[in-house]
Amino acid sequence: MEQMGYIDNSYAYDTVCRARDKERPKAHEFAENIIKKQIILHGDRFFADDPCVFGGIGLFHRIPVTFIGMRKSKEISENIKFNFGMPNPEGYRKAIRLMEQAEKFSRPVITFIDTPGAYPGIGAEERGQGEAIASCIACMSRLTVPTIAVFTGEGGSGGALAFAVANKVIMMENSIYSVLSPEGFATILWKDASRAKEAASIMKLTAKELFDFGVADDIVKEDDWSSEEAKKRNFLRLDRTIQYHLLKLMDMSKENVLKSKKEKFFSMGEINGVRN
Repeated sequence: MEQMGYIDNSYAYDTVCRARDKERPKAHEFAENIIKKQIILHGDRFFADDPCVFGGIGLFHRIPVTFIGMRKSKEISENIKFNFGMPNPEGYRKAIRLMEQAEKFSRPVITFIDTPGAYPGIGAEERGQGEAIASCIACMSRLTVPTIAVFTGEGGSGGALAFAVANKVIMMENSIYSVLSPEGFATILWKDASRAKEAASIMKLTAKELFDFGVADDIVKEDDWSSEEAKKRNFLRLDRTIQYHLLKLMDMSKENVLKSKKEKFFSMGEINGVRN
């Protein structure tokens, strides 16, 4: 795997801006370039189909896998349809349905994460948003099939964590993962959202910082996304990184797959064997 250079905290908010860049490929574009012969599945079998959450069955290097992710768009009309990448409860229940199906048929699960967080609207709360997120976290934590979470852009709060309780967490170089947005952090801590840049510098939300704390297992280097050739290189790097980790996980027994996931989460926050 490629070694990443140090990312200075002073540039943390620049990373946030790159993760949010509307021209950056969205999670479904990553999935389309990685997972072939996709069959998209819809609905949670309880209430509705959440268009923000996509998922289904496909082939990754001829390996049948289940894939799940969040949709955003570069167009405002589609972004409204996809709720700006913020899933509703039915989206998380759709994910649970797909994860349970993957467990039943022994298919690895690959998730593609790009969300500012779960949708906090009144309707979502009335339909059990908190319970849906918690149930999705619990479901993914119990899976005995190999699980890989890929952060392609933003990773906000429990909305992202619900798709990230995985054996391996892979982050694109300019993706982020945090308990909430820098703006929300600054508002809570200092009552001043304009201090978001300062907040980002202390939140430990960059890929390099999360790798150091054992939250991320690998970082995929990014070239500028402005050219088609650069996009191909970036997608190929991610493809190779997923393949490397998935093949190792597939060599493990179900018991060891689950054990390795537990060990990963219990050791988070340790640097050189010492808990920070």
